[in-house]
Parts: sequence; C-alpha cells; structure tokens
Amino acid sequence: MENYRKSSHCTYDIKYHLVWITKYRKPVIAGKIAVRTRELIRTICQRNEVEIMAGHVGTDHIHLLVSVPPHLSASKLVQYIKGATSRKLQMEYKELNKEFWGQHLWARGYFVASSGNVTDEIIKEYIQNQDLQEKTKTDNFEIS
Repeated sequence: MENYRKSSHCTYDIKYHLVWITKYRKPVIAGKIAVRTRELIRTICQRNEVEIMAGHVGTDHIHLLVSVPPHLSASKLVQYIKGATSRKLQMEYKELNKEFWGQHLWARGYFVASSGNVTDEIIKEYIQNQDLQEKTKTDNFEIS
C-alpha cells in the first residue's frame, strides 16, 4: 500500500496514460513554447491534485502518465489541460495564431489508457476467492 494515495474518505491508485497531438500534427511545440507548455500542464495538474509521474513534450504531441484522484475523469482532465494550454499559448505566442485558425491548437481527440499494477485476471481471482466456502457458480457477480 506504499504507492496508494489517500483523501479524507478514499484510498486510491488511478493512473492514466494520456497522449494528444497538435492540430494538423504541426511541429510547433519547441523551444520556449515547449517550456511554457510544460509549465502550464504542471500548474493545471497541481491545481487539480494530479501527480505527473512521467511526461514528454514533443514538437507535435504530448505524453503524460498521471495519477489522478477518483473524482476527476480522464476526459475532464484532458479538457482542462488542452483548453487552458491552447488559450494561454495562443495569447502569449502570436506566431501560433498564424499556424492555427479558430483558436484551436490541439487536435480534437486524444488517447487514454488506464494503468495499474494488477491485471483483470488477478482482480477476478481475488473477487472469486473472497469467501472460501463452497459456492454455486451461476455468474460473475456472487453473493456470499
């Protein structure tokens, strides 16, 4: 339990691998823009109690491995990060406005995968072995 995070009523370990790209996959995230992007992402994550475990700012994409609290969905976190970084970067670096129309720095979609130390098979086995008494197996949602 050393890697688990805690809040007032919850103990959790929720990790997401997130990836998103610039619109048209344009390689504009470099130099001072890349440094500022990393800084903005760190600020947004800190504000939302998200721990960045690993990250990479590429010229045309971002990779993050984050640990998130249970009340924050992956889609909401991506919305916060992409929205705020797009708006602030385009306000601060006017050269981005020449590359992107309609104030959209990032492409619409993103990739997300959950990550953890336990496989689905281990969880199923743990649940099935909760009560070691004789059981009649009718389905995967048992009552002891």
